[in-house]
Amino acid sequence: MKLQTVLSSLCLLALSAHAAPSKRSDPPPTDIQILNYALTLEHLENAFYSGALAKFDDAAFSKANLNRALFEQIASHEAAHVKFLTTALGDQATKPCNYSFPYTDPTSFSALSAVLEGVGVSAYLGAAALIQNKDYLTAAGAILTTESRHAAWVSSSENNNLPWSGPFDTPLGLNDVYSLAAPFITSCPSTNPALPVKAFPALNVTGGAGSINPGSTISVTFANATTAAGSGQLFLAFFSGLSTTFAPYDASKNTVTVPAGLAGTVYAVATSVSNGTVTDDNTLAGPIILSNVGGSGNAGGGAGGSGHSSPSNSASTTGSASNSTNGALGMGAPLTGVAVSLAGLLAALAF
Repeated sequence: MKLQTVLSSLCLLALSAHAAPSKRSDPPPTDIQILNYALTLEHLENAFYSGALAKFDDAAFSKANLNRALFEQIASHEAAHVKFLTTALGDQATKPCNYSFPYTDPTSFSALSAVLEGVGVSAYLGAAALIQNKDYLTAAGAILTTESRHAAWVSSSENNNLPWSGPFDTPLGLNDVYSLAAPFITSCPSTNPALPVKAFPALNVTGGAGSINPGSTISVTFANATTAAGSGQLFLAFFSGLSTTFAPYDASKNTVTVPAGLAGTVYAVATSVSNGTVTDDNTLAGPIILSNVGGSGNAGGGAGGSGHSSPSNSASTTGSASNSTNGALGMGAPLTGVAVSLAGLLAALAF
């Protein structure tokens, strides 16, 4: 019982460190809404894996030095998650949507798999503190640990990066995750239950390979940045594990310097606060995903014989840019920006 209390407290601390549910006057999401939020993500992952496996045969995966058999196992896990959550929710369960994924071959599929699995881990971790029913929390935790194993294997064995970013994973709020997932959704059944989520404005990052390292300066733009800056200094908040690091945003040059001490996969949002808690109310745009910050990747080929060449030691960016360039992936723009965002994603996945 004491351990459960400690874990619950840690979950609350982690969520409060990053983008949490927004206004205090808003009612907290119900457990049913949280489960449907999880099911929405599982439907997306299920479609992602089943679509790629239907499109690319054994020969295509073998040519790319990728282990199709283990991706098939991941696909079966995602299908099992969908079935489990759908059964638990009964007639309240959300239905699958229509999706568009920008992979063109097994290599770009594998790279996007690493991104989606990482976001999935952060999604379950961030939602944990919102779940009231302990049985639901345990079930979500059982899915979370499996998703983290997926993320570790895909990152290391199939993409030659380290299987972790540090001693802690990074929790993300509901709106952060939705902002990253929404561009892959083209339409949904009108009968699906409404979710208590919204997409933040796009955060655009430019800066090619070699630029996303601690101490480097990157170009960052977002809608109404100049107007927002007129009300005071703006910042980028970098989420890494359970820590948030703030860096001042130069609105006159649209630049920010990446803080020291960051490594691996890092999320960032534009915000109006310089310290403390980043909330939905003070988040201005984002998030973006900075992958392999500081060149912390380059794990050797692992299980399954993945011996494909390792990506460079510089980070790539995955973000909410609807018109991203030079390696900034567009993943978090509103649905109206999907086509352009996915084009940016394709460019960035070409390591």
